[in-house]
Amino acid sequence: MGRPGDYTRLIRTTTQGVIHVSTPENDAVTGTAGADPGVARRNSGDSPARTAVQLDPDLAMAVLGAADANLRSLEDLLDADLHVRGGTMTISGAPRAVDQASRVVADLLRQARRGVEITPASVRRSVEILADSGPLTPEEVLGTDVLSRRGGMIRPKTVGQKRYVDAIDEHTVVFGLGPAGTGKTYLAMAKAVAALRAKDVSRIILTRPAVEAGERLGYLPGTLHEKIDPYLRPLYDSLHDMMDPETIPKLMAAGVIEVAPLAYMRGRTLNDAFIILDEAQNTTPEQMKMFLTRLGFGSKIVVTGDITQIDLPGGQRSGLKVVRDILAGVDDIHFSELTSKDVVRHALVARIVDAYAKHEERLDRGEKPTAVHRKREHRHR
Repeated sequence: MGRPGDYTRLIRTTTQGVIHVSTPENDAVTGTAGADPGVARRNSGDSPARTAVQLDPDLAMAVLGAADANLRSLEDLLDADLHVRGGTMTISGAPRAVDQASRVVADLLRQARRGVEITPASVRRSVEILADSGPLTPEEVLGTDVLSRRGGMIRPKTVGQKRYVDAIDEHTVVFGLGPAGTGKTYLAMAKAVAALRAKDVSRIILTRPAVEAGERLGYLPGTLHEKIDPYLRPLYDSLHDMMDPETIPKLMAAGVIEVAPLAYMRGRTLNDAFIILDEAQNTTPEQMKMFLTRLGFGSKIVVTGDITQIDLPGGQRSGLKVVRDILAGVDDIHFSELTSKDVVRHALVARIVDAYAKHEERLDRGEKPTAVHRKREHRHR
């Protein structure tokens, strides 16, 4: 943004499609409040309202973004007009819209003060969190540190993810249930690495069932390691994203990190370990019981999976589908439900997840999906 005294444009397209440009000559702003968030309400009631927010010079660039990218996102997402000149942001419009925009901007300033990187995506999430009117603020959600890694900090990005990581702290056994892209495995891995760094555990054990679309390991080419490796590769990828790649082989050789198929857990007692079972929808009820009873002293278990993507052959029951009924109400066991709202991949992924969920609901009701259904749902979105 410009230096104090310079003017900056109002990134707002009016109903006539004209971009209003504010200059000292055509739009003087007066009477701003001095303290951060520095909000001064001009009008009240049903008449148009105006609020001035004093931007901390050290935080303005972080909040507004490079080339005003965050400011443009705010304008796209909010119903109020945002106008920045010098160190002052003026928010005008309907009282309710001005109040919402003021709260979003104030929260973004608090995030910036805590060192949270603000991007157009995090601006959108902040607006969504405040719009839900829940007990958590965007600062509390997006400012929660999970793990410091190369290139930044891993933090939850949605309210559901925040509750999930809190549950991992508070319970011995946590089930993270939800569709692809909700971060359930990635955040569990981050919590495991953080626990190892803090010496809360002495080792990390990562496991997955080696079952996929009816393929049997015996029919796959290569050695046993080569047969298993593709099933475990996503866990390796997450590890490399969170730790120095040069240290991972040393830690694995020392037994501090173990990545193995679920069958290797049988007959063991896992003490002082952070244990993650990924793709748990592909376990049978017997395998799930076997795994959960490996829990030893000083250990923590996180089970992740998506019951809409079961690959068990022959119509076998999924251990993840039945375990909730079995363990509901058991003390120190928690089930965290993540939804399409928690998807942090491409925005289209959330819409794909919702479309498949609606498709499954129609099939459960015995309806036959038609092009009419698809067109109607597309119009609603």
